[in-house]
Amino acid sequence: MLRTRPQLTAPNLRNLASKCLLEFALGPPVPQNGLVAIPDLLAATAARLPDKAVFVTADGRSVSYSELDAEADRVAGYLATKGISPGDRVAIGMPNIPEFAYAYFGALKAGAVAVPLNVLLTAPEVTRILDDSGARVLFTASPFDVVAAVGAHDASSVESVVTVEKWDELGSSAAEPVARADSDLAALVYTSGTTGEPKGAMLTHGNLLANLRQQMAIPEGAATEEDVLFLALPLFHIFGLNVALGLLVMNGASGVLVERFEPVATLKLIQDHRVSVLFGAPTMYSAWVGTPGAEQYDLSSVRLAVSGAAPLSVEIFAAFKELFGVEIYEGYGLTETAPTLTSNRMGNTPRPGSIGRPIPEVEIRLVDEEGRDVEVGDPGELLVRGPNVFAGYWNREEDTKAAFSGEWFRTGDVAVRDEDGYYYLVDRKRDLIIVSGFNVFPSEIESILLQHPKVAEAAVIGAPHAYTGEAVKAYVVPKSGSELSANELERFVEDRLARFKRPETFELVSELPHLPTGKIVKRALRT
Repeated sequence: MLRTRPQLTAPNLRNLASKCLLEFALGPPVPQNGLVAIPDLLAATAARLPDKAVFVTADGRSVSYSELDAEADRVAGYLATKGISPGDRVAIGMPNIPEFAYAYFGALKAGAVAVPLNVLLTAPEVTRILDDSGARVLFTASPFDVVAAVGAHDASSVESVVTVEKWDELGSSAAEPVARADSDLAALVYTSGTTGEPKGAMLTHGNLLANLRQQMAIPEGAATEEDVLFLALPLFHIFGLNVALGLLVMNGASGVLVERFEPVATLKLIQDHRVSVLFGAPTMYSAWVGTPGAEQYDLSSVRLAVSGAAPLSVEIFAAFKELFGVEIYEGYGLTETAPTLTSNRMGNTPRPGSIGRPIPEVEIRLVDEEGRDVEVGDPGELLVRGPNVFAGYWNREEDTKAAFSGEWFRTGDVAVRDEDGYYYLVDRKRDLIIVSGFNVFPSEIESILLQHPKVAEAAVIGAPHAYTGEAVKAYVVPKSGSELSANELERFVEDRLARFKRPETFELVSELPHLPTGKIVKRALRT
């Protein structure tokens, strides 16, 4: 059967140019022969730069690439003694400390699948993820270790819990790295779903490696061996995991590892360590520009500032540039895409309010409700495809099917494209709320509120917030004859929801707006 040559339309030419750029920057694509996996990045860099610092911390701790590689080998050796087999899941619940990287690379060297845990979760939330993933081992550290231990105790699959405080119990034996194919799973990164239950996005070694290569093919490359990277983004978040940490190790850069973000302290770290690349969320940039006396700190070493995880306001973009003389390049991505899809670095200058253009080897369509491509300037749901798009949701075949339209992943975000190919997010088809870069789904909170014996109905929406981007607001209808207060609801959700998911405002109302079908009309609550 003869194959017809693809038409040289503008989109096809752009895709061909992106592919050529990728191959020119980094050589031909990695063969799909199972020889390359994430741990190979660490092994190669540790062999090339054994004594170079991969991490420095606020308290003066320094870790070399050879030390990181050796500690990852220790983790892999320990997991071998526990009978961990290729494909078994290993959970990691830690703040930004070197041990997170030890556990992450060690788990992958053992052939396991890493399951990062948000350290803001409650014990019941931890239990749900551990049970869903079937994680057999949990690595954790203070102050999350207490919550993690309770969550692990109530989970059916966890066989052992390792805390940083008892790190010596790992022993000194190392294990030979387990060969993995690029199609094998590397990480299960959990994101809430429309049903309110957490869903594990299955990211393969190939997905993660592809996105690292794609990011390095962007003009003004994301990292070099000479760079000092700022690592304050949580490593359990896909942005911190495969952008900050991944690019750091891939390129042999050094990173300033920040366990707890504080505006003044981090500005001083950037100045003192001559940080050259900032990876941040809008809340971080907002905090810096809102810090009295911020102008006294020297950020002249910063050559690149990147923002992601949530929309960056035009006001913060302008204020940061005026205060520090540094332009912020906004990008866009999702957990399911490992994560980066677009970047303002794909153009000559950043455009405030825009998420930029597609990065190499990422294709984007904007479609209407009937799945037809929309015209320039018209809104449409953003569909994507590329080698970085995930393999589906863990043990959720129906959710995986619903997430795709043919070979295109449906992001659920609505965007418009201008004549120069820049994209702008304008809406979300789903009810997703983004608080400080973390996904919050109203249905999860509503289901918790409805467990209160005095609550008849509940509806949750996102409300604009100057610092976190959005905040959670709950409308609650008390049961007839019940006396209910906002304080009582606050106490009720305290142990059931992570802090970032808890409603900042509870509004008690006599009724909620409904359609004739009984569905709550949330758009009426947003007006």
